Formats: sequence, C-alpha cells, structure tokens
Amino acid sequence: MRLLRHGPSGAEKPGLLDAEGRIRDLSGEIEDITPAVLAAESLARLARLNPSSLPRVEGRPRLGPPLAFVPNLVCIGLNYADHAAETNSPLPDQPIVFMKHTGCIIGATDQVKIPRGSTKSDWEVELGVVIGKRASYVSEADAMDYVAGYTIVNDVSERQVQANGGGGQWVKGKSPDTFGPIGPWLVTKDEIPDPQNLHMWLEVDGHRYQDGSTRTMVFSVVQLVNHLSHRMALLPGDVISTGTPPGVGMGVKPEPVFLKPGQVMRVGIEGLGEQRTEVGQA
Repeated sequence: MRLLRHGPSGAEKPGLLDAEGRIRDLSGEIEDITPAVLAAESLARLARLNPSSLPRVEGRPRLGPPLAFVPNLVCIGLNYADHAAETNSPLPDQPIVFMKHTGCIIGATDQVKIPRGSTKSDWEVELGVVIGKRASYVSEADAMDYVAGYTIVNDVSERQVQANGGGGQWVKGKSPDTFGPIGPWLVTKDEIPDPQNLHMWLEVDGHRYQDGSTRTMVFSVVQLVNHLSHRMALLPGDVISTGTPPGVGMGVKPEPVFLKPGQVMRVGIEGLGEQRTEVGQA
C-alpha cells in the first residue's frame, strides 16, 4: 500500500493511492494515519480493502506528511561510503546518530524556507524507515518485523550552523522550520522487497546533483534498527532517516553550491514516489 494524507495543512485526511495512481479517501475507515495505524494487524485490515470501493479524491490536492505524528526523527550521518569520500571523512565504525526537531516536518510539495541569515542551506535525499511497533533490544534477525514501511526524507541542512554554530552537535543546523520534507506517501514494506537496492536522486532547477543507490549504505536498514534499539526504544511512527549519497551542495567542486529562494527541488527514490518543493525565505 501507498498511504498518504491529503488536504490543507492541519486538516489533512487519510488516503491511499490506488493501482492507477488515483487518491482514494480513507476517512470512512480510519481517523488519520497515526502510529497506531502502523501496527501489523491494522495495516493488514487496510490491505484487505478494495480501493475501488473507497471515495475517489478529485483534482490535485496538497499532500501533507504521510504520518499525522512522528514521535522522533532519528537521523544517521555519513552512512554512504561515496558520500563520506566526497566530504573527506573516514567511514564511521558505528552509526553516527542525531535528531531533527519534528517541528521541521512538512509535506512533499510544501515550501522549504531558508532561515534568516542563512547562506549555506543544503539538500540531502534519504531513505526514511518508518517503525511500526515499539523496538527495544531487537536482533538483526528480527529487525524487519519492526519496520512498517518506507518514505522519502529530504534532510535539508544549514551547513554553517551545523559545522560552526551548533556547539559541537548538528541538531541546530538540521532542525530549522520546514527542513524536513517527508513523503509523498508511506509505502508499506511488502512493496519494497530489498531496501538496500533502491535508486535515489535529487535535482535543483533541473540539474541532477545526487544520483545514487542505497547499495552504498555503510550500515543497512537491518543494522540500523538493531543498533538504535539497543540504545533507545524506537516507537511506532518514528522515522529513521538513513543518510544520503554523494552530490550534496557542500561537496560540489570547485565551489560549493547552496539553495536560493525561487529554486525548485525534485527528489525521488525508486518505488517511493517523488517530492517537489519550492524554496522560499523565512
């Protein structure tokens, strides 16, 4: 299934995408796409529905974040071997973990706003792993039992604050308002047989900067769920943003390139859809 939330900000309704790519409304079945909906039995009930029996949503409504509530947005740094190389960074011997403030989350077609005074706002296409049930001390063998599905995350980052204004950590450079586009939908894990073999890309104004694959991840989805669950309880609705391939703005040679108001980002991952976000000014 491809679950989504459609409608104005703050008034989104739950829905799903049918086989023809049309939005079907789920309001008669569930109130919203909450963490409780991600439980295996709840997803199985929705999967048994006949999409053609659900009301069709006409037009091209706004798509909000595919989850009504994300308890934690857990991010992994330097998790692609080729991205580590472009930043002249050694490969980590364990996952580098940081958080993004969940207030930064927006929908896949909402506007990303450059913070006041920012000159180094950057992009990062990432595979988002959505947790379906509480995970604590999970083995690698059982890790996939705790994954509900996948989505696209653009880990927008303010590099000046991340590097020099964060007091030794990254959260402040990663969490400005609108710096977490997620979606356009949540794809249940049965639709993605191998999360370690997905093409991913990002364009700014039609120029493709990132063109990579989850094959080059240092730590796999299974390894990340295992590692994180031994250090914090992962909760239903948590999203793990698993790192980015090469091609970020700060890595462009001979001079870095950063976002400017008026530009448009297009972001895609194989099987997970596409984001289109305009860049504005806070």
